[in-house]
Parts: sequence; C-alpha cells; structure tokens
Amino acid sequence: MKYPKSLIKLIEGFQMYPGIGPKTAERLAFFTIQKLSEEKIFSFSDSLKEAFLKIKKCKVCGNITENDVCDICIDSERENILMIVEAAKDVLVFEKTNQYNGKYHVLGGLISPLNGVSPEDINIKKIISRIEEEKIKEIILATSATIEGEMTALYIKNILADKGVFVSRIGYGLPAGGDIEYADEITLMKALEGRKKM
Repeated sequence: MKYPKSLIKLIEGFQMYPGIGPKTAERLAFFTIQKLSEEKIFSFSDSLKEAFLKIKKCKVCGNITENDVCDICIDSERENILMIVEAAKDVLVFEKTNQYNGKYHVLGGLISPLNGVSPEDINIKKIISRIEEEKIKEIILATSATIEGEMTALYIKNILADKGVFVSRIGYGLPAGGDIEYADEITLMKALEGRKKM
C-alpha cells in the first residue's frame, strides 16, 4: 500500500530534523494525524511559523533573540568577560548553571577545513571590536573538545595574542558520576590537564 502524498510530505518534513530517521519520522507523522487534535496541530503549525518569522540573531553577540539586541547584551549588570561558544544553544546551557555572569559571543560554527569552513565563515571578526568597545578583560573559550573545537580555540587565542586580554579555556574531563573505564582517551587527557590542587 502506498501512503497518501500529504502523509509522505509530512514524513519527509520530520526527516529534515537531525537524528530523525525514516522510521521515527513515520511514527511522528502517524501520531500527528491520528492522535493530535486539530487545535493542537494548528497551534504547533502557528508556533513554527512564528518562531521562523520572529527569531533572529543578536546584532552584538550572535545569540538568538526576537529583538535587534538580546537581553544578555543589554544587561548592564553583566561582567566584562566574554565567553565564546559555538552555537546559541550553548548560551542556554551556561545560563542554566547560574554560575556565569559575563557576556557571550556566538561563533555560529567551528573552523573545519575538511568541511570547507574557514575563519571567515564564522563570527570571529567581531570579537576584536567587542574587546575594545566593551572593555573586555577576559575571554573564555568554550568550544567543544573536538578537533574542530580545539582548532577554533587555538586560532582565536592566536589572533588575540597582542590584544592585552586574558584568554582562558574551559576545563574538560570526567562527568560527575562517570566511570573512568568508560571514558575515551581525549576525555582522560583533558581531565589530567584540568587537574587542580586539593
């Protein structure tokens, strides 16, 4: 039996999301048409449209916002520390900790020559002007512990070498409650590098 065209389009629509394969997309499509009320479907559809039309990048840091400048950038209580992250979702992760009260700079990607991503393709140029304009005293590099993340962090560290700003890197290591025997070599290496006196 062949699915109706509208159902096929819905399944293909769900497959656009990362981590959603054909089987999961099919389950989601069937759940949508068989279990959700018309009200919920139209509400979800409206939410998708509204998010697409309203959400944009902050002109200062590159974070997501509905305004020209995000709430974090206009907050005068924030410290003159700049945490550099790969994506807007990373900002939310750090904000949830309630341990950081500085500003952010979202790169929108990582340097990856194999994937054709150069420093010009991500939001690096603005960092230097922000250091001067916002009197930034420390840069925290918070890119992932992957080859691309390390490469990006090293590149940024090098371009900031003569800017008179303290540059640090977030620590990486074993997660709380994690067993050493299941950790990979990079995680263990980072755990050793990030050790501190007890």
